[in-house]
Amino acid sequence: MNENLFASFIAPTILGLPAAVLIILFPPLLIPTSKYLINNRLITTQQWLIKLTSKQMMAMHNTKGRTWSLMLVSLIIFIATTNLLGLLPHSFTPTTQLSMNLAMAIPLWAGAVIMGFRSKIKNALAHFLPQGTPTPLIPMLVIIETISLLIQPMALAVRLAANITAGHLLMHLIGSATLAMSTINLPSTLIIFTILILLTILEIAVALIQAYVFTLLVSLYLHDNT
Repeated sequence: MNENLFASFIAPTILGLPAAVLIILFPPLLIPTSKYLINNRLITTQQWLIKLTSKQMMAMHNTKGRTWSLMLVSLIIFIATTNLLGLLPHSFTPTTQLSMNLAMAIPLWAGAVIMGFRSKIKNALAHFLPQGTPTPLIPMLVIIETISLLIQPMALAVRLAANITAGHLLMHLIGSATLAMSTINLPSTLIIFTILILLTILEIAVALIQAYVFTLLVSLYLHDNT
C-alpha cells in the first residue's frame, strides 16, 4: 500500500539507459506470421479481423484516402498490442506517456491536413468560416476554428493516455485493496477480487476500443481532407 501509485508509469531503464524503445519494438514480434500455403486457425482469424477492420475504416474514403490503409491498420495493431501488453504485471504501457501519443498523433494529423491543403485548398479553407456567418463574427469564428484544428492531435493523445492511465490506476487501487483485505475479511476479499476480475475484462475491452477510436479519428481527419 505504500508503493507509489504512479510508479508503473515511469519509463523503465536498463543499466541507466531508457528501455522504452525496446518495449515499443516488442509488440510487432508477437504478431504471428505463416510460411506455409495453408494458414492455421490463428493466422486465419488474424487476417479476418484485419480485413474486417480495414474494410470498415476505409469504406468512406476515396482512392486517395485508401492509400493510407496499410498505415492505419498498422497503427491500430500497434496500439492494441501495446495496450494489452501493458495489462501484464510489472509491465510498462508506452501509451500512458503523452509524449508517445503525441509522436503518433501529430505526424498523422499533419499529413492529413497538408494533404487537404494540397488537394482541395478551397474546401480546407472553407472549414475556417461556415457559410452564412455574420460579418462581425468572422474574426472570432476564424480564431475558434483554427484553435479547434490545432488542438485535434492533442485531443487524440490526451484521450488515449487518460483512458489507459485511469484504468491502470483503478486496477492498482483495487488490487492493493484485495491484498490488504485478504488478512482481515475473507468474504470481502472474494467480493473485491471478483470486482478486480471484471475490471480486468473491462480494461481488455478498453485497450482494444481505445486503439480503434484513435485510429478511427485519424481516419476521419483524413476523410475530411481528401
